[in-house]
Amino acid sequence: MNRLKQGVGRLRSHRILAAAAAVAVVSGGISLVSIGTAAAAPGCSVAYAANSWDSGFTASIDITNSGDPITSWALEFDYAGNQVGGSAWGGTLTQTGKHVKIVNSAWNGSLAAGASTNVGFNGTYSGTNAKPTSFTLNGTACNGGTTNPTPTPTNTVSPTVSPTATVSPTVNPTPTTTAQPGAHLDNPYVGAKWYVNSDWSAKAAAEPGGSAVSNQPTGVWLDSIASITAPSGSGYATSLRGHLDRALAQGATLAQFVIYDLPGRDCAALASNGELGPTEIGRYKTEYIDPIAAIEADPKYASIRIVNIVEIDSLPNLVTNAGSAAGATEACRTMLANGNYSTGIAYALSKLHAAGTNNYNYIDAAHHGWLGWDSNFAPAATMFADTAKKATGGVNTVDGFITNTANYSALNEPFVKISTTVNGTSVRQSKWVDWNQYTDELTFAQGFRNQLISAGFNSNIGMLIDTSRNGWGGSARPTAASTSTDLNTYVDASRIDRRIHAGNWCNQSGAGLGERPKAAPASGIDAYTWIKPPGESDGSSSLVPTGADNPGGKGFDRMCDPTYTGNGRNGNSLSGALPNAPVSGAWFSAQFRQLLANAYPAL
Repeated sequence: MNRLKQGVGRLRSHRILAAAAAVAVVSGGISLVSIGTAAAAPGCSVAYAANSWDSGFTASIDITNSGDPITSWALEFDYAGNQVGGSAWGGTLTQTGKHVKIVNSAWNGSLAAGASTNVGFNGTYSGTNAKPTSFTLNGTACNGGTTNPTPTPTNTVSPTVSPTATVSPTVNPTPTTTAQPGAHLDNPYVGAKWYVNSDWSAKAAAEPGGSAVSNQPTGVWLDSIASITAPSGSGYATSLRGHLDRALAQGATLAQFVIYDLPGRDCAALASNGELGPTEIGRYKTEYIDPIAAIEADPKYASIRIVNIVEIDSLPNLVTNAGSAAGATEACRTMLANGNYSTGIAYALSKLHAAGTNNYNYIDAAHHGWLGWDSNFAPAATMFADTAKKATGGVNTVDGFITNTANYSALNEPFVKISTTVNGTSVRQSKWVDWNQYTDELTFAQGFRNQLISAGFNSNIGMLIDTSRNGWGGSARPTAASTSTDLNTYVDASRIDRRIHAGNWCNQSGAGLGERPKAAPASGIDAYTWIKPPGESDGSSSLVPTGADNPGGKGFDRMCDPTYTGNGRNGNSLSGALPNAPVSGAWFSAQFRQLLANAYPAL
């Protein structure tokens, strides 16, 4: 049976000895209270967050026991509106009218003093989705403190701690729990405090309205040998060690890095071609992967769950662009023939997995617009499995896969589902869907996960979905299905994804920020995450010569040119790219402002 990853955190409780100092977070900072030998009375605090879409929502509730240890619990609260809770994780939910009761699961019933756990559920609503205003745990009001605490504190020490030392909830997308040192978790995102890259954050905050998202965690791209050490003049502000040191300073317990420098990298594009030639596998191993693995293996960083996103656009290119079909390239055929994509990824999996139990590898799996067709779906899973089996440790080196990295495919298509028909004709026959088996990323990621397990991967692998730029909000977002009886008109008017063609990938006009980073949001999904930092360009809209604006000598791909009429990979359609874009990875202010304006869920 496949294990579903539905927000189940691994609870690590800590007992507080008599006469020890009890710690409570209060609005003005942190207070340390010396207590006597008696235990605290009942007490609790609750943090409730809900993410809404259309008529549905997902609730995540962080429960902290601030009183005596308990062996079972029941959380109760009332909704003010017509919300109805459905499938839950971390507890059993029942609802009578507006009153909701969640009883612990077998694994998280015991809560020591100071320990936390997380529960969540999916629900439906109409109108407004107001948060509950009061909660009880085993009948005790959860107001953040204890009721009638005993004994009376004998002295209080107030250290000098600024209120700003507490982290904004958006920086820590899920409730924080503590993992046993050395434990390799089923889902590293649950209970983690995610690292916020201050280099990106400063750029985002400097834009009008950017402070609304500038404290979100994003991926750090290690896209060249120089990115590891960030020498002066390289165009990189912070080294790998620098980022990990900042993560420690933030108190972060999870940091995300994109491993992206294969020989002959990105064989079907030019904007992101790498520095290593097709045969330079030796340099890839010794000058790129080995130094990264050595740094990530440093015991100094053992408290950080290091997530490595392994080589985007690589193996999928060998499935879709190395044959004889329209859009195939000679460069991709070369990389398929010499085997260096597979060899390089197997080596990266081996070394990064061996760097420590706090390391997690997620292989890139493109998106539904690449692999969703029958001709690509199973062959891609087989190729991934064959590659992983070459690694030292085999499939055990792989914790999961990521879809939609740096792409724009909609998370959900509520009005264009693969089962939808128009006048008895399946939407699969429309020009947009083009016989694909999937129309959105969530269903694709869940379906591809099952295919990967069938191909030989472990049954507990999880999927990530990059939601940094796939919101497609704003005035162009459909709010209802089209009433047209013409198949193509219906699909084009009803689809959330507003790209001209699903093969378009560069700086897409009309895109918006997507779901905020979140752990365990759906069955089989480890996290929604922002791996592509919003506002960083996909590629320049015209050739930028090597120099101050292009220190790495990055290439020019016409798919980033708004006047380009396309090729076989995008059905010879306009590119849909924004004008005046800088080279890939450089800050693109106009794009960032568009992403803010079209965010969905709205900011």
